[in-house]
Amino acid sequence: MERNLEKLEEILGVVFNNKNILKNSLVHRSYLNEHKNFILEHNERLEFLGDAVLELIVTDYLYQNYKEPEGVLTNWRSSLVNAKSLAIISEKLKIYDYLYLSKGESKDNNKKARNYILSNALEAIIGAIYLDQGYKPTEKFIQSNLIINLKKIIKDKSYIDSKSLFQEKSQELLNITPHYKVISESGPDHNKEFIVGIYINKKLITKGEGNSKQEAQTKAASKALKIKNWN
Repeated sequence: MERNLEKLEEILGVVFNNKNILKNSLVHRSYLNEHKNFILEHNERLEFLGDAVLELIVTDYLYQNYKEPEGVLTNWRSSLVNAKSLAIISEKLKIYDYLYLSKGESKDNNKKARNYILSNALEAIIGAIYLDQGYKPTEKFIQSNLIINLKKIIKDKSYIDSKSLFQEKSQELLNITPHYKVISESGPDHNKEFIVGIYINKKLITKGEGNSKQEAQTKAASKALKIKNWN
């Protein structure tokens, strides 16, 4: 099924000179396994380009507009360009509907895998915009879709990861360092599921789940911040 690239251009706010560059940014590696004679390559080279362009434009914006020290600017940039943020923006732009995926990949309901594909696709689209349109239109796209979220990130302090923020608050308000304990783990090695508890002294505050201990700890800390009203 051919994708309506004009509709996607309308969503992106970019009209491409070379439609094949946009089309190329949407081709997942899995699609080529089932379509050996497809005229375009997969989007990983465009993703490589887009990743670098994205980091440059965000870094340039932060440098030009803020006087904070390097560490703070690095945290802000990370919050803007991390895979989770890119996947959320990609969902908003409905990019998944236009991707060229294998039948198996398109039917996979694994959210983690979907988000990985979405974040990579957005980087590939940014690479495609840069290749086709140049710096200024790419900068406009990134400012309209990513940098627009910066004020909220600063206001919410979401640039500070949940674990660090919970520890900081716990030490500041209670003079206690929280700790984590794995409550259970299940599933095969390639798809483990961990449940981790976050504790202040011996009191369990809440639990978090994830495919790694780190992910479960982060989710537990995020929930604990809300429970304690420490956001």
